[in-house]
Amino acid sequence: MNTVFVLSNTKKPLMPTRPARARRLLRDKKAAVYRMYPFTIILKERADGETQPIEAKFDPGSKTTGIALVAEFPQQGRVVLWAANLNHRGDSIRKRLADRRAIRRNRRNRKTRYRQMRVLNRKRPQGWLPPSLQSRVDNVENWLKKIIDRAPIAAVAVETARFDTQALQNPEISGVEYQQGELAGYELREYLLEKWNRTCAYCGAQHVPLEIEHIVSRSKGGSDRVSNLTLACHDCNQKKGNQPLEVFLAHDPKRLARIKAHAKAPLKDAAAVNVIRYAIGNALKKFGLPVSFWSGGRTKKNRVLQGYTKDHWIDAACVGETGAEVHIPQEMRPLIITATGRGHRQFTRVNKFGFPCAKAKTGKTVNEIRTGDVVKLIQPKGKYAGEYCARVTAIKNSNNYISITVNHKQTWFAAKLAHIMQRGDGYAYAYA
Repeated sequence: MNTVFVLSNTKKPLMPTRPARARRLLRDKKAAVYRMYPFTIILKERADGETQPIEAKFDPGSKTTGIALVAEFPQQGRVVLWAANLNHRGDSIRKRLADRRAIRRNRRNRKTRYRQMRVLNRKRPQGWLPPSLQSRVDNVENWLKKIIDRAPIAAVAVETARFDTQALQNPEISGVEYQQGELAGYELREYLLEKWNRTCAYCGAQHVPLEIEHIVSRSKGGSDRVSNLTLACHDCNQKKGNQPLEVFLAHDPKRLARIKAHAKAPLKDAAAVNVIRYAIGNALKKFGLPVSFWSGGRTKKNRVLQGYTKDHWIDAACVGETGAEVHIPQEMRPLIITATGRGHRQFTRVNKFGFPCAKAKTGKTVNEIRTGDVVKLIQPKGKYAGEYCARVTAIKNSNNYISITVNHKQTWFAAKLAHIMQRGDGYAYAYA
């Protein structure tokens, strides 16, 4: 699993330690738990200590950003100390904004108080990003700040772009340096793997070597545009040959329609990554640390040459020049961080016509516990007797109940049985 972050009694970040050593310090009462996620202890008697420089690496993505902390030791070389996958909530934000816009526009057509349109009386500041994209930038910035408070970070490495949409549309474009070097083709392959979910488009095979396949073969006039490319296993690639797709999949019309629709899907995720790449870089520069930027092609090359499997946090460890030789412990378990937000400001629910259909909440707190807090709950008897440590997903003010997830099911418990382990910070946590 991941190492444990350590703070001195003055809250100075020290070198992370092994879980076994952290347990001994807690058992001997030489340290106390400072935070549950990411797990951090604070020493009671030690005010300082020697540290080695740690590099924080980020692999920004449209839906998930990989994070890895890498340190170099004289005998072991570069080792991954801590890793995490940060899941963004851009799609959720976009949906909520669309719902709010629909309600606002509906209100203008009903017999309610007239509200003048706010279109020409607002100006967007320079560098403005849509909220769904800005949330991705804010998440990465917030987590670098959290990491700096818990580890002696000396440098930051960021993958600036995974995809070049112009090169994807026309792979034969000239004048781009990486296409003519040893990184040629890595950008296109990585995009196709993401787009087709690392699955053979024709038979659905996974965890097998995949080849780039032309939907309309080049002998029949097919181009190298990304909309004409898919992934296929070796057997399907050979079996299809230069047959038209309609002939090859005549026995499976559903798969045929799905491939045609998916092939022409827009480059939405690639565009989102390209838009936020410089915004993330500018946000990370604010911390005053040296920040280096690297291409996605180099990241994949480092990962493939070292034989590591595909994952966002593994990609983060392989970012840049230092990612060419990095050791990932076999027992490493990344922390799964999911951005959940901090609730909403909507006073009451509305139906599809925009009319109120539910009363506003009377409060947000039960026994000082709020939604998002991590609590330790002890149920003495009954069907769910036991001890739980989980995140509060909902509360009931009327009868002082809180809800947590037990065995993948939302379950209600009396709030008096729980006490707070960590205040909610807008994220949910789990280990892979």
